[in-house]
Amino acid sequence: ARVDRLDRITVGPDSAGSTPGPVCYGRGGTEPAVTDANLALGKIDPAYFAGGKIALDEDGARRALQKNIGEPLGLKDFWPAAGVAEIVEENMANAARVHAIERGRDIAACTMIAFGGGAPLHACRLAEKVGVSRIIVPKGAGVGSAIGFLRAPVAYEITRSAVVPLETFDAARVNRLLAQMTADARAVVDPALRSAKPAVQVIADCRYVGQGHEIRVSVPVRKLAGKDGATLKAAFEKLYEQVYGLRIPNQEAEAITWSVTVSSQAAKPKRAAKATAKSAPKPRSRRAIYDPVPGKMVQAPVYWRFDMKPGSKVKGPCIIAEDETSTIVGANFQAAINSLGYIVMERVK
Repeated sequence: ARVDRLDRITVGPDSAGSTPGPVCYGRGGTEPAVTDANLALGKIDPAYFAGGKIALDEDGARRALQKNIGEPLGLKDFWPAAGVAEIVEENMANAARVHAIERGRDIAACTMIAFGGGAPLHACRLAEKVGVSRIIVPKGAGVGSAIGFLRAPVAYEITRSAVVPLETFDAARVNRLLAQMTADARAVVDPALRSAKPAVQVIADCRYVGQGHEIRVSVPVRKLAGKDGATLKAAFEKLYEQVYGLRIPNQEAEAITWSVTVSSQAAKPKRAAKATAKSAPKPRSRRAIYDPVPGKMVQAPVYWRFDMKPGSKVKGPCIIAEDETSTIVGANFQAAINSLGYIVMERVK
């Protein structure tokens, strides 16, 4: 199974409008074996996959899981599917732990944002594994990539190699290189901007001399001077220490690759307002789903996401369904709709 993927931890205000804090972004993708498992575990409605446009063979999924996993391992009933899901979620959890350790972050202090068709199916179990207590499922999560493509700033990036020692920083050479790269990038982007002012970002991939891996360092967007070599090295060493826990004294550093990105200005996201508490809607149906807390199949209510108004809350285990995905609310979580229409799940046990 492909785990696709918890891939970034950053620091900033989260989408629910609370105080700034670390945010762990996750995107979930699934291979056929994982889809079969989610189908057999009741996480996917076989008659309403992709908004009802694709019918899924639930019995066929169960037979495939039993033949390829259950029989060789002596597992019956829902256990082959539960084993697939557990392995996938543990792989995702391990990836998240590794990224958090690499960046020196406390993953338990993060808010998880689940987007993509698969992530909302696994988010609660993943959060339990890594100790996260808060999950946000944005509006349109199942087609988040398409929404991002349509809303993303118009941008063009140019990358060029140029080895520049930071101790003997050749500012004139770097300025000529960056000026040409910026002009080339603007020639692509400016026609789409009309009269809008572009945003420019410059990054240098830096390393200690002799190393094979670089760290991306932000470069001031202005004409550089010789003293900026020391500024870049200080920024590099600060990031290096965050990642590896140390600095190498008296070791020369160098920039290897330079990149310039010219883009339109990104719109600032709205912050959620406090929503007035509302009663939960009646569930559309009920469905048996696998609950990993007691380790058995349980009957869970199925709510239609757009029946839930801002401020309404439901307690897990339950399913919040929509055309592009379903959000599985675990037994240890409650879910509420905030003023932006996002699902916010909080651990209650």
